[in-house]
Amino acid sequence: MKCLMKYQWVKLPRNHLPEGKGVLGAWAKLASRAAFRKGNASYCGHINPVSPGMWAGGIVGLKSILGVRSRQEAQETLEQLSELGYVQYDLDTNTKKLTYQITDWVVKCSGKECMNGAVYATDGYGFLCLPRSITERLAEKHYIFGEADAWLDLWCHSVSRDPYNAFSFLAPAVQYGKFGAILTLETLGQRWGWEKTKVWRFFKKHGDVFALYRLPSSYGCLIFNKLYPSDTEVSLPSQDQIMSILDEIRIHSANVQKKGSDHEHLNRMVAWYSKRLTGQFQEAEDESDAESRVALLDPILRAYLSLCRNCKNCEYDCSSVKGYTPAVIEASNIRGPCMPVDITKIAKEFFTYEQETG
Repeated sequence: MKCLMKYQWVKLPRNHLPEGKGVLGAWAKLASRAAFRKGNASYCGHINPVSPGMWAGGIVGLKSILGVRSRQEAQETLEQLSELGYVQYDLDTNTKKLTYQITDWVVKCSGKECMNGAVYATDGYGFLCLPRSITERLAEKHYIFGEADAWLDLWCHSVSRDPYNAFSFLAPAVQYGKFGAILTLETLGQRWGWEKTKVWRFFKKHGDVFALYRLPSSYGCLIFNKLYPSDTEVSLPSQDQIMSILDEIRIHSANVQKKGSDHEHLNRMVAWYSKRLTGQFQEAEDESDAESRVALLDPILRAYLSLCRNCKNCEYDCSSVKGYTPAVIEASNIRGPCMPVDITKIAKEFFTYEQETG
């Protein structure tokens, strides 16, 4: 699955919410329990109409969602999120009814309106669509990141198979902007408001999610996201694989005049010359796919004809446009390739006949 920098959001599984203190950790908990489609929600015997990204209930339910002990702490957290522009909420002092709305909710990922089913997602299942820019609000305000904030910041900047980052073809990689494939602990510390030693301890603690690879000299480091959802199982690259790509980029950029530090220069070279390497990766994958289509052991019993790509319709998801073949509604329609076919050679059982009446 491609996840490029040009896509405005990324996927976060509900069973991998960030841990530790931080305002965005609380935001993720609220978002994971919000309605994913329009409908009516039941809470303590009350039926409340909700829209995508909305939750309705009481302060006790909010306390349970946030995992805090006191009502005051739950309401203070909600107020802090509201001041930062992440949520909007309303508390009726008479009925004690509380509703909140996630302001950064991705509408395109919401389901259709539901009249008689569950509107809230099952806890721990499915995923959230996170806008990539959701953590920029904290960085622009020079907010001191919490542990959960830093965790989510790395996740929101994960990319996979981005043609401007050859390293992202090895595994999903963390990248800040077009010229930010190579990172340093110092730059992350400046962004999060941390000391370098604290950044290092963070990666030691969360090594089960974010793998850090040091590069030689003063180039910096690479960070890979182990848990980012993809179509295939993610295996971390070896140091030799990383150095091989690095050497290729340095060879291509041998005649480029250096500007700035080694770290800044390498980031520009990665963005400029990655396409030459990603083309090789794509050719290798195409050859692998071609080989996997051949049945080596079991005999081929059936063959199916599909419409050509230009005749397919399109559907949209969080990351790309996919083609799909529409179902045949009438049994008399013949499904086949978009080219002339000798109809006399098609088996007669594929036809339907209408008996003439006199």
